[in-house]
Amino acid sequence: QVRLVESGGGLVQAGDSLSLSCAASGGTFDSYAMGWFRQAPGKEREFVSAISSKGGTIHYADSVRGRFTISRDNAKNTVDLLMTSLKPEDTDVYYCVTTLILGDYVWTESYQYDYWGQGTQVTVSS
Repeated sequence: QVRLVESGGGLVQAGDSLSLSCAASGGTFDSYAMGWFRQAPGKEREFVSAISSKGGTIHYADSVRGRFTISRDNAKNTVDLLMTSLKPEDTDVYYCVTTLILGDYVWTESYQYDYWGQGTQVTVSS
């Protein structure tokens, strides 16, 4: 059974950096895109970033482009999100995702992802 486990969340101050990591198990992931979404209470899930199966294509939400960097290690089945210049509006629960759609593409809609981690809280104080 596919399992995604996030780690690295926490409480930081505005301007700080934080790195999230996601460990995938229970399957083979180097043929599928992986990514990150975030969600605040009472709000819809928001796309953050995604990376294609071989890492050749990366996409970021406008709100994080230039501040966040996504990467993956297919040998370790991990995907990381380095977040810099954090802002209070980045406060959310961050979810790691992967899809069953084959191909070296990225996807930005939540319905395109089949597996979700349990989430890790990121809180940025002003």
